[in-house]
Amino acid sequence: MSWRVELDKGWHNSAWAVTIVFAVGSWIGRVGPRPAGGQSSLSSSRERLETVRQVLAEVPLIDGHNDLPWNIRNFVHNQLAEFEFDTDLRQVVPWSKSAWSQTDLLRLRQGMVGGQFWAAYVPCESQHLNAVQLTLEQVDLIKRLIEKYSQHMQFAASSREILEAHGNGRIASLIGVEGGHSLGSSLAVLRTLYQLGVRYLTLTHTCNTPWAKSSSVEQGDGESGGGLTHFGRSVVREMNRLGMLIDLSHTARATMRDALGVSKAPLIFSHSSAFAICNSTRNVPDDILKQLAANGGLVMVTFYNYFVKCGPQATVSDVAEHIYYVRNLIGVDHIGVGGDFDGINKTPRGLEDVSRYPELFAELLRSGKWNVLDLKKVAGLNLLRVLRKVESVRDDMRTAGVMPAEEFLDSPDTTGSCALDINAVQRVMEV
Repeated sequence: MSWRVELDKGWHNSAWAVTIVFAVGSWIGRVGPRPAGGQSSLSSSRERLETVRQVLAEVPLIDGHNDLPWNIRNFVHNQLAEFEFDTDLRQVVPWSKSAWSQTDLLRLRQGMVGGQFWAAYVPCESQHLNAVQLTLEQVDLIKRLIEKYSQHMQFAASSREILEAHGNGRIASLIGVEGGHSLGSSLAVLRTLYQLGVRYLTLTHTCNTPWAKSSSVEQGDGESGGGLTHFGRSVVREMNRLGMLIDLSHTARATMRDALGVSKAPLIFSHSSAFAICNSTRNVPDDILKQLAANGGLVMVTFYNYFVKCGPQATVSDVAEHIYYVRNLIGVDHIGVGGDFDGINKTPRGLEDVSRYPELFAELLRSGKWNVLDLKKVAGLNLLRVLRKVESVRDDMRTAGVMPAEEFLDSPDTTGSCALDINAVQRVMEV
């Protein structure tokens, strides 16, 4: 029997076929077997992994960031007709030859992934040129991929739809746009992306935008320049109005602080870790983590070795150390996971690809300081809580009659583009 037949059988006959009660609170009492005192002291690796599988059958494991769509563009030019996502890509060229490839449906199934934010990423080099078009093409690619593999994946654009997909035994597939340069400094583009199903925007990538500073401006322990401009604050407020998650990964500290000060809804870091352990500018310092907790937000700990150990080597226990640190500083309610698979070329030993998520949760249990409810929160309950609060803020603003923002940049940086000169058009119209 081929593995693909086994995948199809296992998908429906395994613990994925679980009846989900749509109120997340109903899960709180279903914490499964647990030692006295609520802390795990499971002695064997097998017992810990079995407990983790029970957890992930009940609560969707929701990962904050996966860059597979950009690899599809790089490797097969977005041509899905011959792309076999339901095969083992470790056996297929060019995926098998790339250190940047860690994702396929077989391994997602093995990793019990219940929800995935797929990144609609385009490079900073496209800023002021064709970033908007390329982003739309990546959104289109993600939606076509979901449709092609609809037996295993289900598009989701809300907390309710994540739970529906998990209840159907499918991977809830959400879209996040990685980098504010994808907006072309246009709130109309932001609104259009939301209408297409995008549910988070990372305010910057590795480049500044005309309205937000990236982590690339940081100098050692310091920082350079401001964070959000007046227009950048309008972007945050409009995202609140739409019900879109604001992602602070890749942003400068000043941008983080500004966004936390402006937003009425919780914010996330979709793939960042703790600066106190690894002093990469891509990680989150303690003062920001504390503000994030006050905001009700979430840091989704990432797996890239250079953000985990600030070097080429790391292990699953090193990733767990970041989770322990964040928990001790701000509490378990503010932790998730954002592996950044297919966007990294150095992965921790024990977390080599998307099949290995259960190993991370088993590592947490091994400490003896985590109970099953803690695992459920980190796996997905925390993200669902944040997303539902974002949706609630949206609904409140809608009830209050808040209208779409109409701000625009007075002098957008259009270097290298053939941007329309509004003043010139007005002069022609006057003639």
